[in-house]
Amino acid sequence: MVEVRGEGVFRAPPSLLGKNAALSGKSDGHVRPHRPSNEPQLHCPECGSDFIAKDGKRYLFDATPIQRFLCKKCGYRFSEKGPQGSAQPLQKASDTSQHVERIDTQSLKGKLDIIYNRRVGVSEREAKNLAKVGNPIRTELAGATRETVDLRGKIIEFAWWLQKEGRKPSTITVYSWHLKFLLKNNINLLDPEAVKGFIGKQDWAESRKYSCCQVYNTFLDMLGIKWRVPSYKLKHKFPFLPTEQELDRFIASAGKKLAAALETAKETAMRVGEIARIKWTDIDFEKSIIFCNEPEKNSEPRVFKASAKLIAMVNALPRKNEYVFGPRAQSLDCLLFAERKCMMRKLQEPRLAKIGFHTFRHWKATALYHETHNPLLVKEYLGHRSMDSTLLYIQLEKTLYKEQSDTFNVMAIRDQEEIKSLLETGFDYVCQKDDLVFLRKRK
Repeated sequence: MVEVRGEGVFRAPPSLLGKNAALSGKSDGHVRPHRPSNEPQLHCPECGSDFIAKDGKRYLFDATPIQRFLCKKCGYRFSEKGPQGSAQPLQKASDTSQHVERIDTQSLKGKLDIIYNRRVGVSEREAKNLAKVGNPIRTELAGATRETVDLRGKIIEFAWWLQKEGRKPSTITVYSWHLKFLLKNNINLLDPEAVKGFIGKQDWAESRKYSCCQVYNTFLDMLGIKWRVPSYKLKHKFPFLPTEQELDRFIASAGKKLAAALETAKETAMRVGEIARIKWTDIDFEKSIIFCNEPEKNSEPRVFKASAKLIAMVNALPRKNEYVFGPRAQSLDCLLFAERKCMMRKLQEPRLAKIGFHTFRHWKATALYHETHNPLLVKEYLGHRSMDSTLLYIQLEKTLYKEQSDTFNVMAIRDQEEIKSLLETGFDYVCQKDDLVFLRKRK
């Protein structure tokens, strides 16, 4: 925390002055800055130390330069202006246009109730020079004016408003990031036309522009401001689908924790955030069942039958806390990115660059529809709220398995036990004629 004493007098905290910095006047063993012999030796007016370093220049209204110095012993800042160039404390704020303002900001990366106090200073001359450039928003960001502070406060207020509306922490993080990105690019968040023009000029995919507009539209809803939303459309692209052999090879090369998480994604098609929030109490090791009790995107809780291989991989992991893999999805993503980079360097296969956690979800959905041809079952398995999202995998299945989709193995059976065993192995009932039951299974 920077401390301001008196009018225009700056004292740096001891933590910024080095481990051996102290407020006493004794020697601390530091090497003094080299000073030419013709320059007079300066001493700190506060503590008398000669451990002095230059700290930039200050310009008065008449463009007179004043060399500033900083005592590395006690953090006292002073200038050399005075009779015969003697060291003097900095002039008053009214003489040097020193503007000091206290602001309260809040971290959006952690808990919403953590407050940080800071002091931000900027001279009036610097603010005028920035204003001459013709970019008032840039002046606000560089000088931390009250209007910019208000915009940052609006983002914090927006995050708190989202939390009160019941949004998930991951959603709050993404929404806040979009607004901070706009503010970082000198966009006034209270000017919808400026935001609309900035988004329109970006070389983004239309889906990203759509998402950014929806975030800003939610922000304006909180403020009670109406605007005309741009007509961007959310377009779905066909995902990359690797072969099962590629996925198995990727899992085999990963570490124990990442391999177990990837195998979970392959068998259950859960999202990475859902996998990260699996608790040890959500796994029934005796019945080989995994519960998804914290779904994402307002999905319904789901339950999955796990293989013996997956249960063994999960059971081999250390139990450090209540979560099996998480609880942060970013940690699993970082592990996957590091493993993928290592595999690409060894195998020189560009297709590996497209494999992510969601790739396993796409593969499982397509394979499940190919096995069952039941879109409702796939929809419930994935936790989709709308059938529109599930139709994507129906189109993928028809394209990828086109050659196999028209050929079947057909069986005509009389024996009931044999019919039962064939149905259990994947055969579908077609019809019954006379004493024969016709079954078929896709090749």
